[in-house]
Amino acid sequence: MNSEVNGFLRAQGQAIVNGQGQEVLLRGVGLGSWLLPEGYMWRFPEQGDRPRRMEHMIRQLIGEEKAQQFWELYYTRFITELDIRQIAREGFNSIRIPLNYRCLRGTNDTEAYDQRHLEILDQVLDWCETYGLYAILDLHGAPGGQTGTNIDDSARDEPELFTVVENKRRTIELWRMLAARYRDRWIVAGYDLLNEPLPDWFSQYYQDVMPLYREIASAIRDVDSRHMIILEGVHWSTDWSIFTERIDDNLMLQFHKYWNNPDVESIEQYLAVRETWNVPIFMGEGGENNKLYYTGLFQLLEDRNISWNFWTWKKLETTNSPCSIRKPEGWGELVHFLEGGEQPDAERAAGILWDYLDNMLLPNCEYHSDVVRALFRRPSVQIPAVFYDYLGEGVSYGVREACLEPVVNFRTKETT
Repeated sequence: MNSEVNGFLRAQGQAIVNGQGQEVLLRGVGLGSWLLPEGYMWRFPEQGDRPRRMEHMIRQLIGEEKAQQFWELYYTRFITELDIRQIAREGFNSIRIPLNYRCLRGTNDTEAYDQRHLEILDQVLDWCETYGLYAILDLHGAPGGQTGTNIDDSARDEPELFTVVENKRRTIELWRMLAARYRDRWIVAGYDLLNEPLPDWFSQYYQDVMPLYREIASAIRDVDSRHMIILEGVHWSTDWSIFTERIDDNLMLQFHKYWNNPDVESIEQYLAVRETWNVPIFMGEGGENNKLYYTGLFQLLEDRNISWNFWTWKKLETTNSPCSIRKPEGWGELVHFLEGGEQPDAERAAGILWDYLDNMLLPNCEYHSDVVRALFRRPSVQIPAVFYDYLGEGVSYGVREACLEPVVNFRTKETT
């Protein structure tokens, strides 16, 4: 077990410290597509790009009863004790758990939340304690949707968290419930209040984010005084212009980083806010790229003392995540159906889906240890020369002997 995973985490200046006062840099991995399935990780087209559309497709194929059986098995097989043990063995010290409100919400009118699904979450936290992993709770799909896109399970591609008052109330109450449930569990690293709120085409609602953060934080503090509160910027968690006030004394700010250069210039705005606010910062999602990119990005973060979380642990037929779920025979028939093609009969569809459930178990996945080696720069790994210069000569790299001989350009025959 990792000795630094010990006691409640808290922000102390620009650092995170554990219950023993030891500084901790979070090095984690996200459990994407588990409690909020994402269509792109299933290799589905737009017609199956979010949980509600995937659920509808499966009901059409195999009926309501079998569909319910499928999802209960999915939640208990996608992440098991073996996954948590492997994550810890690889040297990660944390996980980030994306939550979907609809997964946690009870279907029975007599109960507010689905206790079976909360118990699944409890079980994973138990395993985290056993193997030494902090767990960040991340509200990835808030009531109504905080982004108005597929990634939050939006119903109408509108950020209805910010347009329907009832959805704000439900979000606040959800966090109050989670904080009350987990207030004594130190293995929970912190509460990530909203994943990637509001892309810039919904910027008219930017002004509503911080007031909602403040209300959520207040509800959490009514029942839980110890856990860190984690705030994300707008526009895929890249724009921190909304951060105008510190709403709590135990706070961490989060940004995400995809598809731009892994260099100091790209994170300067976040480093500046860290200095001004004197709080720790966290790169909560980065990945979906190649291994060479990983060797640059994650060392950049390490060199700047920025906690990080890789996206994501497991998905279908991939080479750039640690775990690749093998595609079941006949999977293309489900894709074809989503795109308007012929519907497979129920028995055939159930067979394909249950093969998927079997294939997602960790021992049945194709495991890419080279991805993990790239994240941690462990041998054997290839590191492009450009990624050696973050802290300058003598720190990030050294030169044994400078070349003083003239260099000839063999194309032009010119000497320089």
